[in-house]
Amino acid sequence: MLKEIFFMGLGGVALLKERVEQELKTLEEKGKIKAEDAKSFLASLEQKGKEEDEKLKQKVKDLLKEVLNELGVATKDDLAKLKEDLQLKD
Repeated sequence: MLKEIFFMGLGGVALLKERVEQELKTLEEKGKIKAEDAKSFLASLEQKGKEEDEKLKQKVKDLLKEVLNELGVATKDDLAKLKEDLQLKD
């Protein structure tokens, strides 16, 4: 389910990017905006998107860690410590 939501979001972003690029091209052709300004705007928009993507990924990771912790699921670190403890007892 999370995967489907992620892909839906990606599809929405791709569609939005296409529409923004198309609108900027139209404005450029009408002489209402310079090509350099359009490129600069797209670059800043892309950078902001990457920053937001990183923030979202971190929030999802934090949320998953919290849920796993509440459920009492053992982590890799927990299992490694248990293995180490068992080896010390032998």
